[in-house]
Amino acid sequence: QVQLVESGGGAVQAGGSLRLSCAAAGDTYTRGCMAWFRQAPGKEREGVAVMDYDGNTDYADSVKGRFTISKDNAKNTLYLQINSAKPEDTAMYYCAADSRACHPSAARRLGPSAYNSWGQGTQVTVSS
Repeated sequence: QVQLVESGGGAVQAGGSLRLSCAAAGDTYTRGCMAWFRQAPGKEREGVAVMDYDGNTDYADSVKGRFTISKDNAKNTLYLQINSAKPEDTAMYYCAADSRACHPSAARRLGPSAYNSWGQGTQVTVSS
């Protein structure tokens, strides 16, 4: 498994921006799938963005046009750029990875069962 460490969370006003980072250590997956999830209190964990090894991406409808997932292979780091933040974006954000190629179903790619490695999370709070 790969160890994942998120950073970059914090408090931001509505309309503001944040960039989250996820540093991967250990067995770095060469053909794997990586994603960002979030979980708000009392709600289920939801996938917000996923990127395959070739750089193809998928986003949840709620974040399309505002969030951007990217990665730096040389640094083994995954990023999530959050723009035009909304109070409903407030949640703990988690990085996830799996050694297998991304699932062919977009819905499954954005589901937590597709991943076998998880970070500890970083909190994002958006105030109105």
